[in-house]
Amino acid sequence: MEPENNRHRLLVDTIEKRISANYFDSSHVLPDSDLSEIIRLATLAPTAFNFQNWRFIAVRTPDAKKKLWEAAGRQPKVLEASATFIICGQLPDHSVLAERLCHSVEAGFMPEATSALWVKGADALYTGNARMQRDEAVRSATFGAATLMFAAAAHNLATGAMVGFDPDKVVQEFGLGLNEVPVLLMTVGKALPGNWPQKPRRPLQEVLEFA
Repeated sequence: MEPENNRHRLLVDTIEKRISANYFDSSHVLPDSDLSEIIRLATLAPTAFNFQNWRFIAVRTPDAKKKLWEAAGRQPKVLEASATFIICGQLPDHSVLAERLCHSVEAGFMPEATSALWVKGADALYTGNARMQRDEAVRSATFGAATLMFAAAAHNLATGAMVGFDPDKVVQEFGLGLNEVPVLLMTVGKALPGNWPQKPRRPLQEVLEFA
């Protein structure tokens, strides 16, 4: 089989075999270098205007895990997983955009005039529009979270996305900024036997429409 076909098959297999793990090997330790590499890959996900408006908090020390465990309804997997990421979306702020686009301008593929137009467009789209700002924060965090799942899978790790937590407690305990939304938690670690396989999905004819 050609190398390109191998890569395609590997990606498809990863998507088809992904599960939401609930049971983790609590003795498994992930070094910070592995956690950093997973997030490096997660940040290759897209964001509007290339805002990169997200932050990932890797909760992996016993004290931090206990705080998050309390905020997440004392769900055991927060304590048992190697780490749990708090995935934060940040409200888009056009004033930081020029700096984030400057590397594209310096690389030579984005004209400086285009960067200026994007900053102006972001200002028009988000400034004074609280709903649009929050929606964009959630979108960006979600794209990052989805990519994080498959980055972890590439390292032979299991993940579990969690929305069952008290966002106010997370904000308070982990010092989130006023511009940050704790969108979801993501456990990462080595899965134990006993996790469910991927659950069946609805038929395509119920969810797909061609127009």
